[in-house]
Amino acid sequence: MDQRIIDLYDDFTHGGMSRRSFIDRLAALAGSTAAATALMTVLQNNYAQAQTVQENDPRITTETVDIPGVPGLKGYLAKPKTGDKLPTVLVIHENRGLNPHIKDVTRRMATEGFIALGLDYLSPMGGTPDDEDKGRDMIGQLKQPDVVAYGKAAVAYLKSLSGGNGKVGAVGFCWGGGAVNSLAVAEPNLSAGVAYYGGQPKAEDVPKIHAAMLLHYAGLDDRINAGIPAYEEALKKSGKTFEIYIYDGANHAFNNDTNAARYDKDAATLAWGRTVAFLKKNLA
Repeated sequence: MDQRIIDLYDDFTHGGMSRRSFIDRLAALAGSTAAATALMTVLQNNYAQAQTVQENDPRITTETVDIPGVPGLKGYLAKPKTGDKLPTVLVIHENRGLNPHIKDVTRRMATEGFIALGLDYLSPMGGTPDDEDKGRDMIGQLKQPDVVAYGKAAVAYLKSLSGGNGKVGAVGFCWGGGAVNSLAVAEPNLSAGVAYYGGQPKAEDVPKIHAAMLLHYAGLDDRINAGIPAYEEALKKSGKTFEIYIYDGANHAFNNDTNAARYDKDAATLAWGRTVAFLKKNLA
């Protein structure tokens, strides 16, 4: 697909324009409104593909849980059926909310031996809607102090679980990757953070990070990658434990296997393997 189309869609999904303006510009690139409409089926997420690990997978259990400390805050908890004193992981969604894809990622984490919590950051506002555009608009209404407070409440919840080992990590994607970076700055009880193509914290805040950090970036993601040098320099200067990987030829959201236009199987598989190994090492 024409990279200009993917970049345009990225701008749209991150609040750079209205849907009407996006369709008009897409039609100009595609040659017609009909062609633009056809492209939307490829550009948008297809949640029919979001069942890599089935809800009734015999290896895990799932449930919706309330998170103490924040009225209305809920999450999707997935646990291995066997094992005790397991490491725990907070899974933070993209800027559409806790959709079927992120629930599937949460289940994948559970099959890797983690107690995983897919937190719905929109639950205090009524929960993630089916309409992705509405979910994106709701994300835009969240205030940064609340985003951090919700994450801290989730860390406290995971740390307190009797089946956990007391160590908590976090993995986030897109908006959630930025939320992981922010949480690492604010939460000293976070032992490990994995940010997929997430916005970086301010350099002056990096010394506050206690967690080991794994940072995945897409080679074609100029918008986010512009912040890598300053973040990397601050991490080095502060003596933090971190790893950075840039996946050449991959687009922003390359891990999202429900999005045919941007999913990159090779990059996603490599990044996932690194993520699981990193979390196991730092949450043991």
